[in-house]
Amino acid sequence: MNDQDEYQDYLAELRENVCSRCIARQPGCPPCAPHGKGCGIERHIPELVEICRNTDSVLMDPYIEQLHDTICVDCQFRDSPDCPCPLDYLLPLAIEAVERVQRRREIQANRQKPSYL
Repeated sequence: MNDQDEYQDYLAELRENVCSRCIARQPGCPPCAPHGKGCGIERHIPELVEICRNTDSVLMDPYIEQLHDTICVDCQFRDSPDCPCPLDYLLPLAIEAVERVQRRREIQANRQKPSYL
């Protein structure tokens, strides 16, 4: 599975359940990139998925720390009022969306296992 295929489910889920609640969303979005808006969700899906895969907590703080240490650390807009990234305030919804895709994939993988295993 190539990277684009691997993340397509995540992208669809994020757009439906997270981007739909973005306060910076422009008409006709998502996707935002073709409309000239550099969205942090669209730019950082692989990193967001990895954060969710590697963090297991009922608290948001570990996820926020990972967001800032993984994605925000190299961002040219960090600590700027021009930051195009809605992940700070939409992170809880993004985590739920990623985890939904992961659960669906686990269920599908379990269904495809031979019963003799």
